[in-house]
Amino acid sequence: MCGRFVQYRAAIDYLQALRSEAPLAAGIEPAPVARYNVAPHTRVLLIHEDADGLRLEPITWGYAPVWARSPRPPAINARVETLASSRFWREPWKSGRALVPADGWYEWRQDTAGTGRKQPFFFQLKSREPLFFPAVGRFPRGGAAAREGDGFALITQTSEGRMNEIHDRRPLVLEPKMARAWLDPQQTPAWAEEITLHRGLPAQAFEWYPVGLAVGNVHNEGVELIRPAE
Repeated sequence: MCGRFVQYRAAIDYLQALRSEAPLAAGIEPAPVARYNVAPHTRVLLIHEDADGLRLEPITWGYAPVWARSPRPPAINARVETLASSRFWREPWKSGRALVPADGWYEWRQDTAGTGRKQPFFFQLKSREPLFFPAVGRFPRGGAAAREGDGFALITQTSEGRMNEIHDRRPLVLEPKMARAWLDPQQTPAWAEEITLHRGLPAQAFEWYPVGLAVGNVHNEGVELIRPAE
């Protein structure tokens, strides 16, 4: 799964890394996002494409269809294995594709010594470039105001290789070309499914290391959270 991630660069840095030819439909905040502990159910910088171009705006991390009535909180992750066929994701799969730009994410490994403590690890691309999480959800179109029920979920996949030693699930990550294809509103469902099932970056593209326990508290922030544990 993915329950915490990092967005520390400025919006323009993510756009430059995406290398999209689509115009920018609205202005962007010039300052760095500077979030080192992005938690579920908070508003997060998200990229989606409308008829008039790309939009970058804060959307709540967590999605549930308007017809779903449940005491459980909105879903923060969507499993790639059932995404295209699940009734829960039917509408966002057809019309709610988006990207969440990021600089890395955290996963927790259960302590094998039996203490009950979990050790957090920070994951990032070996290149240290921005990465793009494909997402699905419901969000305003054409600059409209936010609505109740707007939100998104990150797509997750099975961890492979040494990543599986930390956690058995991880977020799907796309390189820029596939990220642009995923974002394209004219993209066919068949190709979108191909992207999510077979075009994500492999475990070999990433590096990871243990970090301090402070990241476990959602109220903690700052660059020190991604520094290697001493």
